[in-house]
Amino acid sequence: MVDLVLGVLAVAVGALLCFRGAATLRLLISLWGALVGFALGGALVAGFTGEPYLTTLPGWLGALAGALLLGVVAYAFYAVSVVLGIGAMGFALGTTAAAAVGITWSWAVALAGVAVGVLLAVLALVSDLPLVILAVIGALAGASILLSGVLLLVGELSPPDLASPETTRAVELGGWWGLAYLGLALAGLVVQLRRPGSRRGTLRGAW
Repeated sequence: MVDLVLGVLAVAVGALLCFRGAATLRLLISLWGALVGFALGGALVAGFTGEPYLTTLPGWLGALAGALLLGVVAYAFYAVSVVLGIGAMGFALGTTAAAAVGITWSWAVALAGVAVGVLLAVLALVSDLPLVILAVIGALAGASILLSGVLLLVGELSPPDLASPETTRAVELGGWWGLAYLGLALAGLVVQLRRPGSRRGTLRGAW
């Protein structure tokens, strides 16, 4: 059940981010904030109670409360939306790149994701990113999130695997998944750039 819910959410948000990132920015970042809040809320309750992730009523309530809180805050405040939205996209890109080059130590993968996320969030805040750059980031990050959702739905990953040091060693994706990622990212970028508004303007203006 948890795999199904998280998988469907990841596929939906990933598809929106990949194909409609620049066009539906404010709504998308709010949904992304809600997804991040859902994951954090459930993880915090699991850490506090010692129960497995999202297997108890308090765990689900904590996840839903986190989703509501971060979703509303991301919609209301530009700076928070940039940190949540662009930072989380950067985290997805960083972890994907680290796993792609064969880094299997989970802390190294996480640190790579955090480093890229912080860099992109700071860059977005101080320079007001052009929408064309956001389209590139959204297509790459969205493809990664969408495929992660598919992996959850088909049983190649489970929620605990996402925090496990063995995850990158245990998941044997093969070349087809790499091609699927590149194909999705390229298709998403083409779709986004075909919209005239995505080739001009800035992040703050779109928000």
